[in-house]
Amino acid sequence: MLVTLLSISITMLGLLFVTFVIGRVMPIDPVLAVVGERATEAQYDAVFIELGLDKPLIVQFFYYVSDVLRGDFGTSLLTARPVADDIVRVFPATFELATIGILFGCLLGVPLGVVAAVKRGSWIDQIARVVALVGYSMPIFWLGLMGLLLFYGILGWVGGPGRQGIFYEDMIPVVTGMILLDSVLAGDWGAFWDAFSHIVLPASILGYYSLAYISRMTRSFMLEQLSAEYVTTARVKGMSEWAVVWHHAFRNIRVQLITVIALSYANLLEGSVLTEIIFSWPGIGSYITTALLSADMNAVLGGTVVVGLVFICLNVFSDLLYKVFDPRSK
Repeated sequence: MLVTLLSISITMLGLLFVTFVIGRVMPIDPVLAVVGERATEAQYDAVFIELGLDKPLIVQFFYYVSDVLRGDFGTSLLTARPVADDIVRVFPATFELATIGILFGCLLGVPLGVVAAVKRGSWIDQIARVVALVGYSMPIFWLGLMGLLLFYGILGWVGGPGRQGIFYEDMIPVVTGMILLDSVLAGDWGAFWDAFSHIVLPASILGYYSLAYISRMTRSFMLEQLSAEYVTTARVKGMSEWAVVWHHAFRNIRVQLITVIALSYANLLEGSVLTEIIFSWPGIGSYITTALLSADMNAVLGGTVVVGLVFICLNVFSDLLYKVFDPRSK
C-alpha cells in the first residue's frame, strides 16, 4: 500500500512538473493575457509581481503545487470564474458521454472478439475484423457528421447537437451534472428520454471507436489462450465448448482486458474533443480546446491536470481489480 501511494505521489508530481513547464515555455505572456496589450508598464509590473513571476522557478513551482493541491487552478480569462468551478461544471458531461460509450464498446466488443477468435477464419471472423478496421481507420469527426446527417437530419431518430432540447433546457435541478441521472432523480422521464435521444448518437460513435480496439485485443488474447495446451486437454476430456471458451480461456484474459478497457475508457474521457465539438457537447474536451484557442492557459493547464489525474485513478483502479480477478497478484 505504501509503495502504491508513493508511486501515485511521484506520478502526480511529475504530471504537475510537466504542466508547469508547459505553462512557462508556451509563447504566451500570462501577464499580457491578464492586463491586455494597452496596459501601462506600472500595471504590467504589478501583475507580474502578483502572479509570483519575479520569484525563482523552484519557488514558483512550489506555489503552483500547493495551489493545485488546494484545488486552485487560478481564474479562467474566458469565463472570469475559478477554473476549478468550470471543470466541476463541464466534466460530468464528458464523464456521462464516455461512460455510456465504454459500456457500448465493452458489451459489444468483448463478445465480438471472443466469437471471432473461436470462429477463426470464418465469415464471422472476417466481419469482426472489418468492423475493427473501419473503426480504426474512419476519422471520428466524419462518422459524427455522417451520423448527424443520417440519423438526425434525414431519419429524425435522435436528438440534435447539445445535451437537451430547447424545451427542457435548464429545467432539471443540477445534482450530479449528469443529465440522465439528474432527470431520474427528479422523476422527469420526459427530460430523461429527451437527454437520451441527444446522447445516444455521440456515445455510440465513441463506443464504436472503443469497440474496434476492445474487440481486436480480445480476439488476440483469446487466440493465444485457445491454442494453449490446457484448452486442448479440456476438449479431450469432453468438456463442452461453452465451458472451454468462457470458463477456462476467457477467465485467463480478464486481467489483460481490464488494462485494455481502462485505457480505452481513459482515452474516451480525454480524447472526445472532436466528438464534443461536432455535437456541441459542453464537456471538458471542448472546454480545453476553446481555452487553448483563447490563450486561456489557466483553463488549459487545469483541464490537463484533471485529465492526467483521471489516467492515474483508472490505473490505480485497474491494479485493484487485478487482485480481484487474479489472486496470484496479491
